[in-house]
Amino acid sequence: MAENFSRWKEGLARSSKTAFGRLAGVFGATEIKPDTWDELEALLIQADLGMDTTESILESLRLAVRTRGLTRATELQSQLEAELRARLDAPPTLDFPSTPSVILLVGVNGSGKTTTIAKLGRRFADEGKRVLLVGADTFRAAAVDQLQVWTERLGLPIVAGQMGSDPGAVVYDGIKSAISKGYDMVLVDTAGRLHTRYNLMEELKKVHRVAGKALEGAPHDVWLVLDATTGQNALAQARAFKEAVGVTGVILAKLDSSARGGMAFAIQRELGLPILFAGLGEKPEDLTPFDPDAFVKGILAA
Repeated sequence: MAENFSRWKEGLARSSKTAFGRLAGVFGATEIKPDTWDELEALLIQADLGMDTTESILESLRLAVRTRGLTRATELQSQLEAELRARLDAPPTLDFPSTPSVILLVGVNGSGKTTTIAKLGRRFADEGKRVLLVGADTFRAAAVDQLQVWTERLGLPIVAGQMGSDPGAVVYDGIKSAISKGYDMVLVDTAGRLHTRYNLMEELKKVHRVAGKALEGAPHDVWLVLDATTGQNALAQARAFKEAVGVTGVILAKLDSSARGGMAFAIQRELGLPILFAGLGEKPEDLTPFDPDAFVKGILAA
C-alpha cells in the first residue's frame, strides 16, 4: 500500500506543486475570511476542476463551516480532501466474460493511445490472458511501426494493416484471427482523430460496426485515452467520442507530465465515465489501475 501511494505521489508531483500546492497558503491563514473563499475558488479552477465542480465543492465547504462551526482555515483542509474524494468513483472491477473480449481504444492524435494499448497488453498478459493487439491505425505512417516496436519489446502478438488500407478490414481480420487461435482478448489501436472532424468520426463508427460483424456483441468495451496535459479541453473530446461510439471508460495518459490533474473530477461529474487506468510514467508497469484515494492524497501531497 505504501509503495502504491509513493508511486502516485511521485507521478502527481506536477499537479501537487502547482495550483494544489498553493492551497497550503490558503489553509495557513488564521481564520476563515471572505478572501479565503475567493482564493480557494481561483486555485481550484486553476487546477482544472472546472466551474461546476468547483462551485459544488465550495458550497459543501461553506455548509460544513456553518453546521460544524469551523472558524480556522486549517480546519478546511481535511474537509476539502473528503469532498474531493467523494467526487471520485472507484473504477469497476474489470470483467471480460466473452472469449475473445474485444476492446477498442480511441482518442485524438497524440493522446498516447498506441503506447497505452501496448502497456495494457502487457498488463493483461501478465495476468495470464492470451492477448492479441490489432494495429488498425492505417493513416499514420509510423503508427504500426511504433506498435510493432512495443510488441517486440513486450513479447506480444500483433495483427496490423498496411498504410492506407481499410481499418475496418484490419479489425475484422484481427478479431477472426483471435477467434480461430483462441485468444482471450483483442485490443484494437484505432487511428487518432480530431473529434471535430465529422468524416473521421463516421469512419470510427464504421470500425465499431465492423467489430460487431466479426463477433456478435463486439466491441465489448470502448476505452478513451485522454492526454492529461490537455486539462479541460479533454472534456469536449470525451463528449464527442462518447456520443459516437459509446465510450465505457477513460484512461488518463501522461498524468505524470501534467499539472492539470483536476480534470479527473470534471470527467466524473460531467461525463459519468469511470477512470480505469492512469499513466504515471514511461515504463509498462507505470500504467496502473486508477486509485481515487491515492490520487486525492497525491495531488494534495497529503
